[in-house]
Amino acid sequence: MTPPYKISNKTLLLISSISKSIGEIEGRLLKTPEPKLRKQNKIKTIQATLEIEGNTLSLDQVTAVLEGKRVFGPEKEILEVKNANELYNQIESLSFYNYTDLLSAHLVLMRDLVSSAGSFRSKNVGVLKGSKVSHIAPKPNFVPELVQNLLNWAKSTDLHDLVKSCVVHYELEFIHPFEDGNGRIGRFWQSLMLYSYNSLFRYIPVESLIKENQKSYYKVLELCEKAEESTLFIEFMLKIIDECLIEYVSQFTSVIMTSVERLQYFKEYFKEKVFTRKNYLNFYLFNLSFNASFAFSTALKSRPNSSTASFIILGAVITRAIIC
Repeated sequence: MTPPYKISNKTLLLISSISKSIGEIEGRLLKTPEPKLRKQNKIKTIQATLEIEGNTLSLDQVTAVLEGKRVFGPEKEILEVKNANELYNQIESLSFYNYTDLLSAHLVLMRDLVSSAGSFRSKNVGVLKGSKVSHIAPKPNFVPELVQNLLNWAKSTDLHDLVKSCVVHYELEFIHPFEDGNGRIGRFWQSLMLYSYNSLFRYIPVESLIKENQKSYYKVLELCEKAEESTLFIEFMLKIIDECLIEYVSQFTSVIMTSVERLQYFKEYFKEKVFTRKNYLNFYLFNLSFNASFAFSTALKSRPNSSTASFIILGAVITRAIIC
């Protein structure tokens, strides 16, 4: 069954903006940041997603925990940091549409924190806002089927991956499949889906910006509950992702590359011996295809006598290249 949502004009504009930022990041070779920045962004992610749920450890304390240093703080909160770190380290090995992986992720995240870690809840639950119940989750006997249907839909739908990740995040919060840790697992699962869409998202601390907009985050969830569909949440999360990417780009200075370096980077990314000019242009997303064609041509011509490279040129257009 397809979850209820609409694709608004705002959603389309945000997808376009996000795609533009991704193109700039890939075109400037910013996809894999330096180790120091990777570490900082990972710490921001972990500290933020836990603070949203009430963890009081600061960035410095979380850093110390992950470095194996002694930290004075609640034992439960220190364990939450260790568990979250372990889970985010496993992101490459998980599939967002795998039912068992979701349970395994919850087990890692909530190990020794709740007795039901790795299992769906067996009781009715609701979400409180002050002294009032703002959301009553589906009955526990419906949870396994609801989750399975959601993940099956995520696997089979041709909906844009960015939008799909927002829908799944919202639906997991709506289903509230676990006794505890639903917010953390929902945010992580969207991060997993974003990583599956483009690996650069492993280094983007989306959760950090959610924390900065925590009140709006919960407000939008509440509004979607009343509207019985997730359009507003999709728009909210895409805006968060868009702002995260803009901030990510601002952390770097431009990278100047030679034509040969640019082609080599493409070859390593594409992982194919045969590729077309169109593949190359689409990868770098240049607005002026002449620039890409010129770089491509220059790179190949720089070693015309080499037995390890050959190219076919029709007029001024490179149509096919083989790099061995």
